[in-house]
Amino acid sequence: MAGAMGQRLAELIAEYEVPGSALAYWHQGELHEFAAGTLNVDTGVEATTDALYQIGSVTKVWTATLIMQQVEQGRLTLDTPVIEVLPEFKVADPEVTKNVTIRHLLSHTSGIDGDQFIDTGRGDDCVEKYVEACATLAQNHPLGVTQSYCNSGFVIAGRVLERLTGKRWDDVLREGICEPLGLTHTWTLPEDVLRFRAAMGHEDGKTVPVWGLMRSMGPAGLICARPADVVAFGRAHLEGGLLENPSAMWEPQVDIPNPYTLGKQWGIGWIIDEWSGHKVISHGGNTIGQHAMLWVVPGTGTVVCVTANGGQSGEFTRAVATELFAELDGLTVPPTPSLPETPADVDVAPYAGVYERVGARITVSVLDDGKARLHFEATGELAALHEPEESDFVPVGENLFLFQAPGAREWMAAVFFELADGTRYVHMGARATPKVS
Repeated sequence: MAGAMGQRLAELIAEYEVPGSALAYWHQGELHEFAAGTLNVDTGVEATTDALYQIGSVTKVWTATLIMQQVEQGRLTLDTPVIEVLPEFKVADPEVTKNVTIRHLLSHTSGIDGDQFIDTGRGDDCVEKYVEACATLAQNHPLGVTQSYCNSGFVIAGRVLERLTGKRWDDVLREGICEPLGLTHTWTLPEDVLRFRAAMGHEDGKTVPVWGLMRSMGPAGLICARPADVVAFGRAHLEGGLLENPSAMWEPQVDIPNPYTLGKQWGIGWIIDEWSGHKVISHGGNTIGQHAMLWVVPGTGTVVCVTANGGQSGEFTRAVATELFAELDGLTVPPTPSLPETPADVDVAPYAGVYERVGARITVSVLDDGKARLHFEATGELAALHEPEESDFVPVGENLFLFQAPGAREWMAAVFFELADGTRYVHMGARATPKVS
């Protein structure tokens, strides 16, 4: 695939209904770049290797790296309580307010309900205002007992950076990462992005009604970049240039309850997995109709970033990784779960109920024929951008179910588990959602 990537990328975007994509990878001392398709189906602007895509939550690894720079400079430690840096910080639970640490934020173990997407304006105080609004955020789970994806925690981490440096998060990013690495095609604000070719998100083949997320979410997911810049960032975690000890970020902090979706463990910012006996660190990102993935293989030095602006984007980037890593490094990407030939004999009734957190409500119901059904709906400020989804909910073992998003080819996993206090959870989409009824 590597040698014929230009043609293969075009074939894959057609297969997965992706309007446009760009790919960059570093392998054996050389950078390779490819692009295919269009950035915007309304304008027909051609996708090129230097176009900027929203890399979404891949941003979190950049924010974590900036925090680690402060740690290496002795300004704080991973176990510093947030309130030592931000005395005004608080969430709904006073014990969490007192005890949540930087490590909790960067490993998604704070338990703070993490999908608070609120618009606090376009001003330079937007991150500060967001953190003020966290005062009412409840807990998904008790502090430190499991993993649940937390956007809010990374915005809080961004505010920690602002307080430590006296600068906007955007400027800390430029001075701490972009300038040292010479990244010319990495930006955070729309007025900078529009100086370049920039991708537009698509859903159902049409351009989305909103280009990007609110500025307050910056530290959690607002970087726009070309894949080559993202690859340069990944290389710095192998070769140096940003941190004295970047491998400290690869140390596992928590096992992910659902290892079938992203990986087996979370480090500091990075997701950690193992392919064919090789450690792989990665992160993905999704915004409004856009998707990106970054993979780094420390043992081989290979770094890959691929972006997509719609279609079956997650399945597309997995297909790219599966073919590319097999050819470059001889690695097998773990397959997604599949339905067993013989249905599992599982009583689905105990799993029925409503599971809810900020931003999402998940309902598991049992039909008259005894089969389970999954209903997912977004809530809050993003509800208007996402239609509710229904799917068959198929048990493949005790506490493990599979479901398919509308139009998807692959099955996704949901894992049920219980904490020591007896609270039931379903873990899907990297998030732990508690049962409420």
